[in-house]
Amino acid sequence: MRAYPYKRLPGVVSLRVTAVGLKGPGDSREPLDTKAYSVVEQVVALGRAERDDWESARIKLSATVPVRATEPNGYWSDVVVVAVLTEKTTNTRITVHLEPETEGGRDWIGTLELWRADHLDRAALSVHVVATVDGVPGRVIATSEKEWVVDLTADAPLRQRELDVLEVGFREGPEWLRPFRDVPWIVDTSGELPAVHVNTDFEGITDLVGGDSSATEGLVRDLLIAQMCTDVWTAVFHTAIGDLEVEGDGTPLFPHDWRGEVLREMLPDVVPGRPVEEALREVHRRRTGTFGWIDLQPRIQFAATRRAEVPRALATAIRGLDRLHQGIDA
Repeated sequence: MRAYPYKRLPGVVSLRVTAVGLKGPGDSREPLDTKAYSVVEQVVALGRAERDDWESARIKLSATVPVRATEPNGYWSDVVVVAVLTEKTTNTRITVHLEPETEGGRDWIGTLELWRADHLDRAALSVHVVATVDGVPGRVIATSEKEWVVDLTADAPLRQRELDVLEVGFREGPEWLRPFRDVPWIVDTSGELPAVHVNTDFEGITDLVGGDSSATEGLVRDLLIAQMCTDVWTAVFHTAIGDLEVEGDGTPLFPHDWRGEVLREMLPDVVPGRPVEEALREVHRRRTGTFGWIDLQPRIQFAATRRAEVPRALATAIRGLDRLHQGIDA
């Protein structure tokens, strides 16, 4: 544990990427597809951009800091919150100030601009709370627990640069998987990050998901992957909401890891029209109470299918099958 010669801010600082926009020649801007950044992996994959001529990326940020940071007559003064992007490959460092979203609130927001010509590979994005302590300005009193990764070349927002999909035979594989030998995959949320275990004993699943295929098989594969993603979003939401830390007055707290980011991502669709903190309290109340939890299940399913882009995959499959049938009839 690192020691500091001054008092530090207790509690957890979290950082979220809420949107990414790309700027091309002539100041033309367009938003990057939400699939290009992952709240679970906490990675932005700029290599997924559909345009090759982008010159800069504008990343919208939101940070949550402990409420004690801005308490009147607190231990710290001149408190500021800054986001810092660093890349070791090019020795580049960008710092931007975040602004409080509400007076005296915990949430701070801002925008960071990243120029493509200044970076080559992966950059780390973190947030720091800086204040005057014991008369000394510019002291870092808190830092976000986990850095985001901004990857200039990756096509998928993965921290380990590879899909966290494990192929294993359930029939004779790990003991905990054997009861599920009749299903094509299982989502495991018990580890540091969620993982999908694909059952290689399920006939044809490996070739369909990962191999080259005909046009018809390609349509089926896209639907299959969309369903798999729906299962992942549903599983991670239930995992995140199922083991919340609760304050003395019963107020649930957002988890500090990917679970908290999943909740912030999905709650606006699960309990629409309310701030995420209020939505979290409502979902927690229903889950731990005597009624209302079952009524939320369609909203949870809706939130999961939206993020898995099931409607798009299904519409594409229907149109594709229709074209194939027309070709056969001709």
